[in-house]
Amino acid sequence: MLIAAFPAGSFQANCYVIAPEAGAECVVVDPGQDAVGELDAVLREHRLKPVAVVLTHGHLDHVWSVAPVCGARDIPAWIHPEDRELLSDPAKGISAQASQLFGGLELTEPGDVRELTDGATLKLAGLELTVDHRPGHTRGSVTFRLPPAEEIPPVLFSGDLLFAGSIGRTDLPGGDHAVMMRSLAATMTLPDETAVLPGHGPQTTIGRERAVNPYLQELPPARGPHRGI
Repeated sequence: MLIAAFPAGSFQANCYVIAPEAGAECVVVDPGQDAVGELDAVLREHRLKPVAVVLTHGHLDHVWSVAPVCGARDIPAWIHPEDRELLSDPAKGISAQASQLFGGLELTEPGDVRELTDGATLKLAGLELTVDHRPGHTRGSVTFRLPPAEEIPPVLFSGDLLFAGSIGRTDLPGGDHAVMMRSLAATMTLPDETAVLPGHGPQTTIGRERAVNPYLQELPPARGPHRGI
């Protein structure tokens, strides 16, 4: 398994590239602001061919470069239908203050947009990505899970749901704190060893966040196993 990452643009939103191995097809997660150049460098370094872009949610800092990335390679973008409108109208998902800076920004949908559904498994580039609808940060926020492989633990691409030591904000249009807490409670049933690759900041694990993340202390006790698949 190959997972490469880099923070994109002034928002420093993490863009991920996932492939079974070097020299293979791959999936791109959340190509944000000014992601094209760095993404091209990662693809060249590892000799990868993108077959799809998948989006954890529709906020500007995560979808800024989706149209050029998809258009240059004639590949689809996957997003939850609740966030699809943000691909072409990003102002609907940002604060009034941010709208003053980016309100005139025009984005377009990629030519091929496909909709994510809760519980679906996407079979792309030899990978199996399980989609979990986890609203709260936005109405259409999702996470993506990869099963364990050989010595690699399960992996969660958490978007802006869960960070190392923090959680996503809920004060933007489409955000809802109570819904966010329910989404986090569901996520905390994942195994402790699950590697969490968030939308911003460093990698963490479910077990570490369960133990030390102050924003999770108000959650009800998690139902389900903390270990195993």
